[in-house]
Amino acid sequence: MLEFHTLDVFTTQPFAGNPLAVVLGADALSPRQMQTMAREFNLSETIFVQAPRDPANTARVRIFFPTAEIPFAGHPTVGCAILLASLTAPEGDFVKEIKLEEEAGLVPVTVTRTGGLTTAEFTAPRLPVPHPGHASRALAAASIGLEPEDLVLGPHHPGIWQAGPAFLFLPILNRQTLARARPIEPHWSALMAEARVDSAYLYTDGVGTDFQARMFSPGAGIPEDPATGSATAILAAQLHAAGLVPPGTTRFTVMQGVEMGRPSDLTLTIDAGAEGPTAIRIRGAAVPMSQGRVRAPDDAAMP
Repeated sequence: MLEFHTLDVFTTQPFAGNPLAVVLGADALSPRQMQTMAREFNLSETIFVQAPRDPANTARVRIFFPTAEIPFAGHPTVGCAILLASLTAPEGDFVKEIKLEEEAGLVPVTVTRTGGLTTAEFTAPRLPVPHPGHASRALAAASIGLEPEDLVLGPHHPGIWQAGPAFLFLPILNRQTLARARPIEPHWSALMAEARVDSAYLYTDGVGTDFQARMFSPGAGIPEDPATGSATAILAAQLHAAGLVPPGTTRFTVMQGVEMGRPSDLTLTIDAGAEGPTAIRIRGAAVPMSQGRVRAPDDAAMP
């Protein structure tokens, strides 16, 4: 039996944010066993903690959708780092450095507890680059039940970017239009094939936040995600392309999950030079929700 914890991530309130399962002591698990356990938890992501390859780091981690392993994800990084820091830190306020060996690379995370609030800020392991693919505006609009004229937002244009995972970014006219969006077949599958991704990140201007966003990835077993840290990090390239990221340090706030009843708050900080982003950081909080023990599936007996 393995120890597990669940947390709600990118929120300070229980039953909001993005739920995460963290399985500790996962060194002996095969990828097939981890995938089976991720399907059992059936959350957007489950993260498995193993001993680090380099003892200077905190842990090696593997992250799984219900359907596949992924090289990097934001809300597992934040939630796992907060959990590991909290398990080893003394009571009271602290600042602790956590280094996670993810499949996409080493991810440094600073965990801070102040007055009972615990937050984590990670530096993305890769900078976003253009992703091969195409997304026609008419098909993109049809794929989410909107009209082509709904896919406009100031200087923003649809874009496809990758930094480990890849996302199609679609600017949306306003929050009311964003709320109406939902994947529509067969247009959705046609769009994903054309864009060569399995996820679309929709965003518009927010109220009380810079942007409000939604993320759909039904092909990966995630009909909608309450908070997507990796996509928020890659959003830096989309915002730079829109002329919103000058040289220096720029900070944006993003709210996601509102339409799902699980509001999530993410902070995106971008360091940029003349050519674009040079470092990208994501910050958020997490709330512990449950803990227990879970059996590992019998690898030999699995079909």
